[in-house]
Amino acid sequence: MAEGKIIKALSGFYYVLSEGKIVQCRGRGVFRAQKITPLVGDDVVFEATSPTDGYIMKVHERKNELVRPPIANVDQAVLVFSAVEPDFSAVLLDRFLVLIESKDIRPLIVVNKMDLLTEKTKPLVEAYIDDYRRIGYDVIQTSTVENSGVEQLLPYFANKTSVFAGQSGVGKSSILNAIRPDLQLKTNDISQHLGRGKHTTRHVELIEIGDGLVADTPGFSALEFNDIEEEQLPMCFPEFVKRSDECKFRGCMHIAEPKCAVKKALEAGEIPSYRYDHYVRFMEEIKERKTRY
Repeated sequence: MAEGKIIKALSGFYYVLSEGKIVQCRGRGVFRAQKITPLVGDDVVFEATSPTDGYIMKVHERKNELVRPPIANVDQAVLVFSAVEPDFSAVLLDRFLVLIESKDIRPLIVVNKMDLLTEKTKPLVEAYIDDYRRIGYDVIQTSTVENSGVEQLLPYFANKTSVFAGQSGVGKSSILNAIRPDLQLKTNDISQHLGRGKHTTRHVELIEIGDGLVADTPGFSALEFNDIEEEQLPMCFPEFVKRSDECKFRGCMHIAEPKCAVKKALEAGEIPSYRYDHYVRFMEEIKERKTRY
């Protein structure tokens, strides 16, 4: 028996990385009866039937898993957003951040296409970047056209399983190609007619980059909070967590309660108003979901 990590799943085969070699494995029939579906990122025990083939015998317990994209045991999410084309969206970034925070995954924000900013749009995007840095997030500014900022990503990958995520067309594949040109991942320009990128990545695969494993995941723009409860949401906003002990009521939801430290910080301009607005909006969505189901 040997151990390894699934780095690709395709057509019923699981490609397991073990001691620097890739072994093509099938899952045991018993997994179907137990309703276990091995995922990319899973740590597994397998039995080799030859130097290149084998059977997965056991899937170790996962520390987390994502549904879209389907991947397990993620340490870090690299959230790629473009400064323009498509325009930077704080509400979409906050959706991603809430999902990532709820799974206890470390977020890294990358703002790409900085070269396309104009004198008018640059201050707006830079103000957002400053806000997220003040909250405590790492933010890296990149341009694959000018090949700037991309090299700053490498140290973040070391000894981690990272997911690249974000809207289609923001440049996820372009950034990975800039780091590792030999990958030659497919990229598509923004469709002018649709105003968004075309989907170019078809399956999840972990790639060895910078002493770590990185997944280039299918682009998507809709995120639902199906697994997040009302009580969890405040924990997904670090600037709220930081102040929650100062609230009068334990378990304060920071909406209708008196003497709330979060609302006090909001009034003092210490918390960006759009972050709080998004929080209230997300809370309403979660409440509506509970009513619906």
